[in-house]
Amino acid sequence: MTPVYESWDAARGAEIIAEHSQMEGATLPILHALQEAFGYVPEDAIPMIASALNLSRAEVYGVFTFYHDFRAKKAGRHVLKLCRAEACQAAGGDALAARAEAKLGIALGHTTADERVTLEPIYCLGLCATAPSAMIDGRLVGRLDEARIDALVSEAQR
Repeated sequence: MTPVYESWDAARGAEIIAEHSQMEGATLPILHALQEAFGYVPEDAIPMIASALNLSRAEVYGVFTFYHDFRAKKAGRHVLKLCRAEACQAAGGDALAARAEAKLGIALGHTTADERVTLEPIYCLGLCATAPSAMIDGRLVGRLDEARIDALVSEAQR
């Protein structure tokens, strides 16, 4: 099931920040909640978080950029993550990533022009025994080969 995100609204962002600001280590829960609501963490939210938590913008931005799952802009309707860790590379992941990029017409880290698919690298899904692996919209897929990557790309393009 594809998530439906709210459009960015500063008042709604402030509400989400307030809901989580009293938590221990609130920065991460706030970032997760904002991304869950809007599909990304809007740039305008960074100073709002900093102010609410009495942190510098740099501190909040540092946390935001440290974790690869946080996005600065909306993802496509479907997110296809390809494992780029060593076990998956050794099992043929590089060729499969290149195949997905060619079929979608985009490089890793980008979204198709029709905003249907975001293709992202991910560094270890914990499926080393079934490498190479991927994740599509939160669903793990192991033992990738050309046919399976083609099927995942087709699924994402729907």
